[in-house]
Amino acid sequence: MVGRPRSEASRRAILEAALRLCERDGYPNVTLKAVAAEAGTGRQTLYRWWNTKADVLLEAMTTIVAPRIPPSPPDLRSFLLDTFALTDGVAGRVVVGLMAEAQSDPDLAERLRTLLIGPRRAALRKVLEGALSSHADLDLTVDMIFGAMWYRLLNRHAPVDAALAEEITDLVRRIS
Repeated sequence: MVGRPRSEASRRAILEAALRLCERDGYPNVTLKAVAAEAGTGRQTLYRWWNTKADVLLEAMTTIVAPRIPPSPPDLRSFLLDTFALTDGVAGRVVVGLMAEAQSDPDLAERLRTLLIGPRRAALRKVLEGALSSHADLDLTVDMIFGAMWYRLLNRHAPVDAALAEEITDLVRRIS
């Protein structure tokens, strides 16, 4: 990091402001100017530490939202209920926005996979290890489960809710 060290209070205010704005206005409408104003900091402060709103919101997700996620439950149904509940709030808005931007930004895509997507995939894989028979392809099953979630989140044609969690849990039971 170049320049003065970060003020933890300013950093936290910026990250929380970015989440509030994303929840209120939606990811596409968040600007760094608005984040600085909402946080009560100068734009110079914000630009000194982050280059884009994606950078700010990815850090907000990893330092504020992710630590609030409860430990992964051992059963698939509970895991899916917890995961799908997250998509209904600011976390869902941020991750969908980041995913959209990542399609044209390979560096962001890699950071998103490493910091957010990868850990959730690993947690789901661990849950499935105890639920699937030895001949089942764990990685393909993870892709199918999260694929259904992402398809619904991105296309908004159906909810990502408890009913989907039940349907997926039942399907996995039948194929295992």
